Amino acid sequence: MSLRSKALLGSIAGVIAFGLASCDSSGNTGERSDATKTEITEARAPIGRLPALAKPTYYKLDMRVDPREEGFSGTALIDVSLEKASNGFWLHGKDLAVSKVEVTAGGETFVAGWEEKLATGVARIDFGRDLPAGDIKVAIEYSAKFDALLRGLFRVEEQGDAYALAKSESIQARRFLPGFDEPGYKNVFDISLTIPESYEAISNAPELSKTPADNGFIKVQFDKTRPLPTYLLSIAVGPFDIVDYAPLPPNEVRSEPIPLRGVARRGRGADLEYALSVTDDLIEIFETELKVPYPYKKLDIVAAPQWPSGATELAGAISYRESRILYNEALGEGARRSLLGIHTHEIAHMWFGDLVTPPWWDDLWLKESFATWGTPISLIEFEPQGGHDLDALSSAQRAMGLDSIDSARAIREPIDRNENIRNAYDGITYSKGMAVIRMIDSYFGPDVFRPALGEYVVRFEDGVADANQFFEVIGEVSGEPAITEIFQSFVTQSGLPVIDTELNCAEGTSPSVKVTQSQYSPLGSAIEQGKSWALPVCIRYSNADGTSGSSCQIVREETASIALDTGSCPAWIMPNTNATGYYRWDLSGDQWSALASNLDQLSAAESLSTIDNALAAFRAGGGDAAGLLDLLEAAASSEDLNIATAPMRAFGGLEKLVEGSDEARTAFNAYAMNLYGGIYADLTGSSATENSLFATEISKFLATIAEEPTLRSELSEKAAQYIGFAGRQRRDTLPSDLYGTAFDIAVQTQGPEFFEALSQAREEIDNPRFAASAASALGSATDEESVGKIRAMILDGRLGPRETYALLQQQLDNEETRDATWTWLQENYATFVGNIPGTWPRRTPRLAGVFCDAGKVDELTALFDQYGDLAEGHERALAETIEALQLCDAFRSDRSEEFRAALMAR
Repeated sequence: MSLRSKALLGSIAGVIAFGLASCDSSGNTGERSDATKTEITEARAPIGRLPALAKPTYYKLDMRVDPREEGFSGTALIDVSLEKASNGFWLHGKDLAVSKVEVTAGGETFVAGWEEKLATGVARIDFGRDLPAGDIKVAIEYSAKFDALLRGLFRVEEQGDAYALAKSESIQARRFLPGFDEPGYKNVFDISLTIPESYEAISNAPELSKTPADNGFIKVQFDKTRPLPTYLLSIAVGPFDIVDYAPLPPNEVRSEPIPLRGVARRGRGADLEYALSVTDDLIEIFETELKVPYPYKKLDIVAAPQWPSGATELAGAISYRESRILYNEALGEGARRSLLGIHTHEIAHMWFGDLVTPPWWDDLWLKESFATWGTPISLIEFEPQGGHDLDALSSAQRAMGLDSIDSARAIREPIDRNENIRNAYDGITYSKGMAVIRMIDSYFGPDVFRPALGEYVVRFEDGVADANQFFEVIGEVSGEPAITEIFQSFVTQSGLPVIDTELNCAEGTSPSVKVTQSQYSPLGSAIEQGKSWALPVCIRYSNADGTSGSSCQIVREETASIALDTGSCPAWIMPNTNATGYYRWDLSGDQWSALASNLDQLSAAESLSTIDNALAAFRAGGGDAAGLLDLLEAAASSEDLNIATAPMRAFGGLEKLVEGSDEARTAFNAYAMNLYGGIYADLTGSSATENSLFATEISKFLATIAEEPTLRSELSEKAAQYIGFAGRQRRDTLPSDLYGTAFDIAVQTQGPEFFEALSQAREEIDNPRFAASAASALGSATDEESVGKIRAMILDGRLGPRETYALLQQQLDNEETRDATWTWLQENYATFVGNIPGTWPRRTPRLAGVFCDAGKVDELTALFDQYGDLAEGHERALAETIEALQLCDAFRSDRSEEFRAALMAR
């Protein structure tokens, strides 16, 4: 059975998964922090940040880009300031064929040398003479091939058309632009592109002119940009549909209209209507909250035929993988919500990351955490009943899973090597950072925190700011020094706090709760205690007469007592009011059963937190299996579907406890069916949008976890009808939100003939969401013939880089093909990593995370002892996966027997 669908349920990974710079007037970085400064000599290339010897002040870029060709060419004119006398300087350029470098200094122009020194694209320009400190001009002529693995300026073909697009983040701009490829260098860019006359070109600033060039080409001149770092540069060339949409109108914050356009590949422009229609409202929400207008001269929404990530916040030209931003009425509610989430996140970046940029990647959180936090904040205002607050909670809980391991990184950690930059792009930076901001915003209140946040943006607009500068502004403007204290407590150290609570209602005293904080540690963990946090704790309580309240306190010491503002002993306590605190909690005595029996008095968020923390306690060796199942049953019986469906997220992790026993597996499936079969039947006839979304999620759960045969058969038949398999043609019965589950099941149950038909349909049906789901579903096959074809597809990369990775991941997810696929991967790893997105090899150790066996550690270690050089920066993923394997093994060994017995007793 494929585990892919489980991720679509909201991912149990979040519940129990193992898994200082100053700014000058131009916005460029001055002094470097000790944490990230790299000492170098003339003869030694910097492995991290460039030395402060040379600083760019202006770029003029002129490129010739024809996606029909194999490569491109260009001339970069860079104004550079030398801080002291030198015979050359370091900069970046990766796999560029540099034909000429000319330097102009003191009225003289001369030829200089170029040499790429490191595989990460660190290069050196040698003057061949000594130059004094001062301003110089550098002209670099170069050419390069389009990248084949979705890095830098890459080329793709779709429906017979060729397109070229630039994925600059994080350090990929150096693949198409020689320059200073670091976030701390923000400059004005003057860009012109020579392209085929029938094509369109997009960049960060508005188009100024088009003039004829030679032999069927035109030259497109763009306006100068606001100061930008290289990682936000946009270049897109191809036969695009351009959708001119109504400009963003002026509002109380912004006095000028902003041109708004959609950009999609030929024939798909109409599917940008929904994204364009919601953009004005979302932009205005951010402008109103921050009191800072949208910063760029235009906004293009670019749907890229292929893109290595979901989207990238290229300034004024946000670029998306088309399956994440194109939308029409044939797609489901899940697709719409997904679009809203990613679109809002990228819009948030126009302020967080684009307008104000971190000077180096150790402060990536200052853009990604805030964009992730800003997403639900804005969507709650955009559609208040949309459940986006619960999405934020689910994201926080996923971060808690990652933060529960000893090898977890801190939100802010020094990055001293280029190879480690991408490791900061993880759930800790995005979701833990979001959760900490959410906690502070809730505890101190939006009226305190958000004006200070807006002032931070104003002070550093068009420039850079690091964590210390952020902390200083937030503490000063808010008037709450504790905000800085809490931020520093959570941002600079790894790990997840947990509070043990003990209700004290001794006679003659006012009720209080003793709180003891420590670091959460699951079974089998090597975590050593000793950390503490400045922890904002809010405890909700309810009395027997139904009156309730909440008491809050910042807990700084290991133990504290929080007084409850009530005259009687509460009937129950919930140690995280509204579930906004980023910490786990546990209850003493009979308080767990008291809380479980009063779930109907909790908010949906508090109920979800209760389930999550019961699971966490069970994973840490506390609680008991019977009580855990009682709680899951109580939640599943709730009339609030947000609460009723929450236990589904627990099953993916609990499933590990029944592996290896057919009897326990049967009981597990039956238990899941008993919980949700009736709910599903009630929802299937509902026409309400929110109910249809819940019905979809439950159907995925029942078809994959419960393995309900009738539902699996229905979904398999709908998948066959969708692609016209065996003459059956009907596409209106399969919602897009079920593509993945239905095609996975059909591949598994209808054999090699369906596998071939789905492969062919993927080439013929122009539907980006279908194409992505189909490619992944092909990897679900278990028959020998299809598995052989999957391996051939992986080895030749014919489906594309992302799809190649998905094929292998699916084969490992499936219990039937897992072991053989792991053996095959060890023999073919070198070819596999050469066919996946170029920034992904570092994550490949996590492929082994499908196992729950510490015995795999030696094999995994041996694999990367042999091939680690092919996966730069893999060390963090390797350490985390090794620990995850050990923790999962310990969890299963300790709790399987008890869990199986409790399950069978049901």
